[in-house]
Amino acid sequence: MKLLTTSAPHVRTQDSTRKIMIDVLIALIPAVIAATYFFGFYALILAIVGVVSAELVELFIMRVLKKDKEFVPNGSAAVTGLLLALNVSVATPWWVLLIGVVFAIAIVKHVFGGLGQNTFNPALAGRVFLLVSFPSAMTTWYSPINKFFGMYPADIQTTATPLAVLKLQGFEAAKSFSYIDLFFGNRGGSLGETSIILLLLGFSYLVVRGRIKVMVPATYIGSVLLFSWIFYMVDPSKYGSPLFHILTGGLMLGALFMATDMVTSPMTIKGQAIFGVGCGLLTMVIRYFGGYPEGVSLSIIIMNALVPLIDRYTQPKIFGRRAA
Repeated sequence: MKLLTTSAPHVRTQDSTRKIMIDVLIALIPAVIAATYFFGFYALILAIVGVVSAELVELFIMRVLKKDKEFVPNGSAAVTGLLLALNVSVATPWWVLLIGVVFAIAIVKHVFGGLGQNTFNPALAGRVFLLVSFPSAMTTWYSPINKFFGMYPADIQTTATPLAVLKLQGFEAAKSFSYIDLFFGNRGGSLGETSIILLLLGFSYLVVRGRIKVMVPATYIGSVLLFSWIFYMVDPSKYGSPLFHILTGGLMLGALFMATDMVTSPMTIKGQAIFGVGCGLLTMVIRYFGGYPEGVSLSIIIMNALVPLIDRYTQPKIFGRRAA
């Protein structure tokens, strides 16, 4: 038996990376079902392409490029591929998604050293890369068709997202989207962002399983709520209600499943609160004053870059040492 001596702390646990990633995949199944129902069977195809291609790209990198013959997939690549698929429009060709997966796994994850060492959330970085490289495919949205085996996206009617309507026409026009439709997902948008109720269902599963940092989504959503309420009080017709901003765009998907990434979010409770508030404020600044109607992806990536600094200044004091 080969024994290894490592530094403390020594933690005994039955958990493994594979078990955690399987739980995340299970939690995302309701969002995949919703995407398939609202946008048709092609949405499921994109989800499968994301998962399978991500695992194959990582397997090639580890077995061929890094020559790790003992590498066994742990599911982390599958989570990245699925999250990226849920962050694209049903108008996105499968090969465009494949390019995004290669960028997310090869560049964002493995160039930085692999699992646990990447600075940025790979799925979000992949989405931003696709947004810059293929803006037309990433910003073309379709109306829900409300049936699992629907038509190919080319035959579906295009539509504007609620946030785009708010930005271009004001809140009076955006009121055409009812809060009930926004909550259940009957609207245009990325595959995984539409059904709030099913995102909350998957998130609840992760909370029960102890896989999620609750402080991050709580402060993220809370800061969006507060910031949007302040602007709503200034000009209701222009900025939209707080509930509208909570239910629209990729806020819930980003706050519940991507800002909570264990690798790219702070370790301390205080740091997680700062991270969440920063994400919320940046999201609303981009929504109000930026060129895009949405700001979730960019806000989380910007805060990812600040995580080492946040961890440094929020680390707890070591007992028995004098404060510097």
